[in-house]
Amino acid sequence: MSDINVQKLAGLDEAARAALVRRSESDLSFFLEKVQPIIDAVKNEGDAALVRYGRDFDKAASLTAETLQVSEAEFDEAFGLVDDKVIEAIRFGIGNIKNFHEEQAPEPMWLKEVRPGAFAGDRYLPINSVALYVPRGKGSFPSVTMMTAVPGVVAKVPNLAIFTPPGPDGKVDAATLVAVRIAGVETVYKCGGAQAVAAAAYGTETVKKAHKIVGPGSPWVVAAKRLLAGIIDPGLPAGPSECVILADDTVSGRLAAMDLLIEAEHGPDSSAWLVTPSERVVEEALAAIPELWGKMTEQRVEFSRTVLTGQSGGIVLAKDMDDACAFVNEYAPEHLEIMSTKPFNYLGEITEASEILLGTHTPVSIANFALGPNAVLPTSKGANTYGPLSVSDFVRRSSIGYVTEKGYPEMAKAAKTLAEYEGFSSHANAVSDLRQEYLKDM
Repeated sequence: MSDINVQKLAGLDEAARAALVRRSESDLSFFLEKVQPIIDAVKNEGDAALVRYGRDFDKAASLTAETLQVSEAEFDEAFGLVDDKVIEAIRFGIGNIKNFHEEQAPEPMWLKEVRPGAFAGDRYLPINSVALYVPRGKGSFPSVTMMTAVPGVVAKVPNLAIFTPPGPDGKVDAATLVAVRIAGVETVYKCGGAQAVAAAAYGTETVKKAHKIVGPGSPWVVAAKRLLAGIIDPGLPAGPSECVILADDTVSGRLAAMDLLIEAEHGPDSSAWLVTPSERVVEEALAAIPELWGKMTEQRVEFSRTVLTGQSGGIVLAKDMDDACAFVNEYAPEHLEIMSTKPFNYLGEITEASEILLGTHTPVSIANFALGPNAVLPTSKGANTYGPLSVSDFVRRSSIGYVTEKGYPEMAKAAKTLAEYEGFSSHANAVSDLRQEYLKDM
């Protein structure tokens, strides 16, 4: 397929190589300008703005202030609309996700005796309120509900709420509601995009204000999170989907092509690259992609074709696997498949990836829906500093210190010396003989 973007790493200059790792949300200037009026409207008008944007952007003509929150009747109806096989798959996935995240959960408190009579540790408490963003524009995503809700429930966050756009019928996707209820969340608001982020940040007559918002979204959502970062914790940077398939010469190019299309079909703003030193793999992948498009829906073909023939996707031919691994680290992908019959040979070479899936039987599909590790992942090179969404994103940590009378003298001596060196007289007074004098008053 001559229109698929194929790049040879050895022939790229610095600017061309930088273009390969650029994401769709790298330049948010357009979105930041457009999003600010939406934020202002939600802040000033509350529910009225959410209803207006739901009608304008989501074409939900029947949406009203009274129907912004999903009712119990809508939850009950959803279970009747969703096939039993889908419900069972949701239960299966949630079970694995719950088991995985329960292993992540920190001990509520720990203390260690760092010196005789002096103790230090941490205490963990759930964040009081967290908004869970579930996109809908290019599809329905009960899986995102599963991935965002379960760690919040495991962390025992007392106030969890799903924010997701309504469909033209004014309702939330039925499978998403099933996932919400099975995961253990009670509240769902029918709003998406920048207006949902603003509603979570400021609150409205219907929507309760949240301390934090997590979940993936479009550049509109990313831009709103950035503008509102001083009002609400925006969580990890989770924008449009991206993946790298790292393949060596031991695998089929057709298999590599099939998995390349997984994230490419999410939307035209996704990023998807097959990186390999094997010309055979490249040739087989190029031949297979048109065949695979013949097995996909028209919309998903359009999305993936846009990605693979544009600037954000395609095939990268590396000099060797060392070269390929170096490019992966430079790219710092959201999803990475190491496709090889001996994937552990390369695992040690990869240092910058949010999710690493090993072998020929671990496609992103399994990780997205059923395996257990969280599939809400940092994008746009966020893997350099962030990890996947986890229970730790739903808790806050306090340091605990306790010094006994026995441990005090040694600690006070060191503290007083450093306080005096840094010129802090009150710091020094607090650990001087004055303390012993004042303690006699007790």
